[in-house]
Amino acid sequence: MQCSIILTAAVLLLPLSASGQDISDAQIAAIVVTANQVDIDAGKLAVTRSSNDKVKAFAQLMITDHTGVNKAATDLVTRLKVTPQHNPTSDALQAGGAKNLAHLRTLKGAAFDQAYINHEYAYHQQVVDALDKTLIPGATNAELKALLIKVRPAFIAHRDHAKSLQSSTSEDR
Repeated sequence: MQCSIILTAAVLLLPLSASGQDISDAQIAAIVVTANQVDIDAGKLAVTRSSNDKVKAFAQLMITDHTGVNKAATDLVTRLKVTPQHNPTSDALQAGGAKNLAHLRTLKGAAFDQAYINHEYAYHQQVVDALDKTLIPGATNAELKALLIKVRPAFIAHRDHAKSLQSSTSEDR
């Protein structure tokens, strides 16, 4: 399933509390690219570190889906001549992604798997919330808004997939 783009916040504090009207398309583009890259990076680590075949398969799906969406998003903003503009949210995503990777690198085995999956569940829930409350309402370009709406179901599917893996990884501990 061709996933998503965007955000996937660093599990915790994502400064997206502003109303949708307070964010520009250029800022949304930066958030989208950064969020996808954060999840790609976490997925790459999980593919090499996980001890659970289901977690590895999920991580590979995250790499594949988020890489595809990043390409679609990049192609769209290039065609629209929108230059992604870094902002507090994209910066927080990048910092949170680095913090998550640093934490995950300290873990092994079932503890790694559980931490990765728990983060993925929370991250995708944050993405859905950000899409609904900030990114979709804030997008002024019709094509960008349509892309955000199109990828929303994939984020829900990723969140639900991570939720289903939470119980199987907790049983491995």
